[in-house]
Amino acid sequence: MPPFTPASNTRFWIVFVLVGLSGTAALGLPMFFVREPMETAQYQAPEQPIPFDHRHHAGRDQINCFYCHPHARSEAKADVPTIERCIGCHQQIWTESPMLAPVLRAFASNRPIVWTRVNQLPDFVYFDHSMHIHHGVACVTCHGPVEQMARVSQQAPLLMKWCLDCHRAPEAYLRPRELVTSTVWEPEQPPAVVGAQLASAYGTRRVTHCTACHR
Repeated sequence: MPPFTPASNTRFWIVFVLVGLSGTAALGLPMFFVREPMETAQYQAPEQPIPFDHRHHAGRDQINCFYCHPHARSEAKADVPTIERCIGCHQQIWTESPMLAPVLRAFASNRPIVWTRVNQLPDFVYFDHSMHIHHGVACVTCHGPVEQMARVSQQAPLLMKWCLDCHRAPEAYLRPRELVTSTVWEPEQPPAVVGAQLASAYGTRRVTHCTACHR
């Protein structure tokens, strides 16, 4: 029997296609997987050492974001509130609440509360909170409606594409600086019009070069 029959050509193409599909799947599936919320931690709300409820603080009481995260306006890292900031209020209110016992113990022992990070960027990514706030990017743009969250969850995928979507067209995400903490602000004109005006006023540029985020 000859080594190559009329069916050999068909078998060759079947094997060729299967190998090609296998190679594509081997390369494509991991790229797909790392973009899934399960891998990016999007929508996940890690448990915290103290059940701090943003619905109560940022929602009902309307405490400004910068009261607890003042460094966001002037530094790269927003940071979390110090134990002294918590005690400033809770030495006077809810002093008998069992949920506040860890806060009082931490203050008495002069030990900080070790919060679990919600939005965790890789070490090779540089992000400056103050720069974004200076250009009118709202807290809710990245962090979502925290005033509606009992436990804060990561709202953004934090993928490179997500960052670049904003950097390529920042006008769509800008608002007046004095309103960056507002969760109810609505532009009086189309967002593109307002954003273009603010971008011009704030000197906002479309920064997409690698060293903007990788330093």
